Amino acid sequence: MENKLLKLSSSPHIRSGDSVPKVMWTVFLALLPALIWSYVIFGLMAVKLTVVCVLFAMVCEAACLKIRKQPVKSCWDGSAALTGLLVAFNVPPTIPLWMPMLGTAVAVVIVKQCFGGLGCNIFNPALIGRAFLLASFPKHMTSWTLGAQFGNPVDAVSQATPLGLLKEGGQEALLEAFGSKGSMYLDLAFGYGRGAIGCVGEISAVLLLLGGLFLLIRGIISWHIPISFLLTLAVVTFLFKGDPLFAILSGGAMLGAFFMATDMVTSPLTHKGQLIFGFGCGLLTFIIRRWGGYPEGVSYSILIMNATVPLIDGLVSNRVFGTGKK
Repeated sequence: MENKLLKLSSSPHIRSGDSVPKVMWTVFLALLPALIWSYVIFGLMAVKLTVVCVLFAMVCEAACLKIRKQPVKSCWDGSAALTGLLVAFNVPPTIPLWMPMLGTAVAVVIVKQCFGGLGCNIFNPALIGRAFLLASFPKHMTSWTLGAQFGNPVDAVSQATPLGLLKEGGQEALLEAFGSKGSMYLDLAFGYGRGAIGCVGEISAVLLLLGGLFLLIRGIISWHIPISFLLTLAVVTFLFKGDPLFAILSGGAMLGAFFMATDMVTSPLTHKGQLIFGFGCGLLTFIIRRWGGYPEGVSYSILIMNATVPLIDGLVSNRVFGTGKK
């Protein structure tokens, strides 16, 4: 009998048919409402940024596959395109195009392909790309402008994000900027007015929530990470006398909870592990926002928890079928 080598790796394990492309392109589809809204708010620069990142991610993927002597057609499986889209979603709309291209290259080449390709990376590629850009170009990554409102030109005056306002001036600064709590919640939920200041893909919490619900209905993700993430963030914020609704509507909370933390490669395999993972993401997000020097903490919280996934999977494992032992 011919000896065959059995290869074991992290999820996803399914390799046959169109399973991977189906998952990746379904997630891409779920992000389209938020993507279209970013075009409405930020105009042509958001279009160019997204197209450039997606295409460049696929080019980097194809080049790496060619060097590794792997089938180049795999660059069409949607994973590279999704990484490029998420990098674009995690940067300001006015950033020079060559910077997110560099971040995309780091995400695809170093974080993904150098670790062996899809299913082998330890950290979320797009978030490492964002972290790399934030460490390398902090000025450009923290320069925000007020988005255009249905065709009006983008305000060139630098603005503070809602989280930045909270960090610098507290609740009083927020109420002064938005006028009232009701206006603040509506602007943040729909990505309008002062709520349209932030990264390209994180401004409309409602559209990201709808995309996340679509993934839940299709069975692409489970509820364990998003709910534990957002619930922990809201509860801890409330316990420290903050505004829990503002906490989950602002910044990258919705994008991170539904589209970044749920990455099947870099999150735990079991539902118990996913609940722990989501709890850690929510808690770390609050800690960084509250006491860190940077007003947002979603990306770093997810990356820190990515590093704990092997430990979580080791401590919280399913019982072996038919034995009663783990």
